[in-house]
Amino acid sequence: MKNRKRRSLFLGSIIILLIISTPYLLYIYRVIPDELETYETFFGTLKGGYYISVQSFIYTFLGKFVPFLLLIIWFITNKHWWVHSLIIPISVYLFQLIAVVNDSEEFVDEVEFIYTVPIAVIIMTVLYFLRSKMSIYIHAVDLKKEMEENMKNPQKIN
Repeated sequence: MKNRKRRSLFLGSIIILLIISTPYLLYIYRVIPDELETYETFFGTLKGGYYISVQSFIYTFLGKFVPFLLLIIWFITNKHWWVHSLIIPISVYLFQLIAVVNDSEEFVDEVEFIYTVPIAVIIMTVLYFLRSKMSIYIHAVDLKKEMEENMKNPQKIN
């Protein structure tokens, strides 16, 4: 029982830290010097490509990635019946992210949908799997709150 509480607290803490850090993600582009066409990081080399400067590319990428990340967190942690309607904006941001990363001009707005469908299917499958695993914890917390409320205010049976 203690192990589950620790895991739930740890997972909740990670989600909260992700949500709190998202506004800072939007300003990472300011760290990169202006007018650079390539930028060396420990992850690899970033190239501006279609956007010419790396700063513009990072600004555009994170402008699409942050709402995508927040929508995924919302989808995974939501317990309401309408949660599946979040798949529509998630898929829109996914297509926009792929368009930002795929910066070759010959493919922009032509057959983008056909190329992104397999990727979207894989991501949606992973999201459904994560949500199914998280829903157990969400329902357990709700049940615990309901039980504690019933114990504090017992109802009389007539």
